[in-house]
Amino acid sequence: MISGPTIRKDLSNNLRAAYARMWVRLRGSNRDPIALASEIGLPILTIGAYVILYHAIGLPASAGAAVIVGGAMIAFWTNVLWNMSSQWFWEREQGNLEMYMVAPVSRMSILLGMALGGSLNTAIRALGIVLLGIFVFQVPFQVRDPFSVGLVFFLTLAALYSLGMLFASLFMLYGREAWNTANLLQEPVYFLSGAYFPAIYAPIVPFGLQVAGSLIPMTIGLDAIRRLVINGASITSIWPEVLALIACILILFPLARHSLNYMESLGKKEGRLTLRWQ
Repeated sequence: MISGPTIRKDLSNNLRAAYARMWVRLRGSNRDPIALASEIGLPILTIGAYVILYHAIGLPASAGAAVIVGGAMIAFWTNVLWNMSSQWFWEREQGNLEMYMVAPVSRMSILLGMALGGSLNTAIRALGIVLLGIFVFQVPFQVRDPFSVGLVFFLTLAALYSLGMLFASLFMLYGREAWNTANLLQEPVYFLSGAYFPAIYAPIVPFGLQVAGSLIPMTIGLDAIRRLVINGASITSIWPEVLALIACILILFPLARHSLNYMESLGKKEGRLTLRWQ
C-alpha cells in the first residue's frame, strides 16, 4: 500500500516537472519581441481578408466577428498540433526523449507543462488577434455572461489538449509519419470546424461534413463561444455543447493516458524510442 508521504512526493515531483516544462515554453516563445509581433500581426492578414470579403458581399458585421473568433481558436489548434502533439517527434530527433523516459515522473505531467505553457503563449496571441479585430475592423461583440465564456473556453482547451496528448502518444514512435500526419490534420480541421465561416451558414455544408466536424472538440467549443460573445447567449442555451465538451474530456483524457503507457511500453520493447545513430 502506498503511504501518504510517497503520494505527496510523487505529486510534488510531477507538479515541479510540469512547472519546469511550462517555464521553458514560456521563456522560449516570448524572448523575441519581433517574433511575437509577427505571430500576432500576420494571422490577422488572412483573417482580415475574410472580414473584408464578408463585408463586401453584404453580410452582417457579426459574420466578421465570427471569423475573428475562429481565427483566435485556430491559434490554439495549431499549438496543440505542432507544439504539443508532434513535440515528442522533435524531442526524439534532438535526443531529449530518453531523458523524459528515465525521469521519475509521469509523461502526462511533462505534456501538461507543455499544454500550460503553450496555452498561455497562445492566449497572448489570440487576445492580440481579437483586439486587432475589434479596433481595426470594428467587429461587434456582446458578452453578457463572461463566466460562461470562461467555462466554455476552459472546457474547449481541456478537450483539445486531451486530444493533443492522444496524438503525442502516436507521434512518440512514428517519426516522419508524425510530421505528415500533422500536416494532414491542419487544413481539414480549419474547414470542418467552420473557423473561417459563420455557424449560421453551416446548413449549406453537407450533412456528412457536419457530422465529421462535430467529432472535433474545437468545432463544438467554437460554436458555443461564438453564440456567447456574438449573439449574447447565456449558459442555458448552450448546455448541449457544454455536456459534449465534458464528454470529450472524459473520453479523450483516459484514452490518452492508456495510449501513452501502451506506446511507451511498445517503444521500449521494439527499441524505437531512440534514434539508432545516437
